[in-house]
Amino acid sequence: MSLPVRPVVLGVAGGSGSGKSTVVRAVCRILGNGITSVLHHDSYYRDLARLPFEARAGVNFDHPDALETELMVEHLRTLLRGAAVEIPTYDFSTHTRARKTEILHPTPVVVVDGILVLADPRLRDTMDLKVFVDTEPDIRLLRRIRRDVVKRGRTADSVVAQYEATVRPMHLEFVAPSKRFA
Repeated sequence: MSLPVRPVVLGVAGGSGSGKSTVVRAVCRILGNGITSVLHHDSYYRDLARLPFEARAGVNFDHPDALETELMVEHLRTLLRGAAVEIPTYDFSTHTRARKTEILHPTPVVVVDGILVLADPRLRDTMDLKVFVDTEPDIRLLRRIRRDVVKRGRTADSVVAQYEATVRPMHLEFVAPSKRFA
C-alpha cells in the first residue's frame, strides 16, 4: 500500500502498567480499521537466546540498551516512506525473539508505543503528536503484577523484586523525565 502523504506519527509513552495499551487500542478503535498501524517498542527487545535462561531473566529490560531501538527507527522510517516492514516477535516468557515475524503495512496513522519512545530523540523526532500516560506508581505496580502473573507466568514476588531492582529505578532515570517531551 503506497500512501499519498506522509503518515501522522503518534507516540504513546508512560511507565510500565500506566495504561498505554488501553490508550493505543482506543485510538485505533476511534480511527477505524486500515487507518492505524502500531509499532510496539516491546517487539524490539534484543534477542538473548545466546545466554542461559538465568542470565536472560536477570537482564535489566527497562534500560534503553535492552531494546534494539535502531532497528525500530529504521522500520519507522521505512513505514514513513510508504513501504511495509517485518517486525520481530518477542517471547517474554523465554526472553528471546521468535522466528516468526509480523508484516506491518504503512497506514495514514502510525502509533509508536512503549515506555521509552519519548526518551529516544531518533524516535521522538519522527512524531507529530506525543502523549505520556501518567499513572500513579502503586496503580502501575498492581497492573504489572496482574499482567505478568497471568500472561507471562511469573510469580508476584518475582514481579515485585524486578520492580524494585530495575523497573522503578529506570522509570525515575529514563521514563519519567521523558514526560517533558509530551
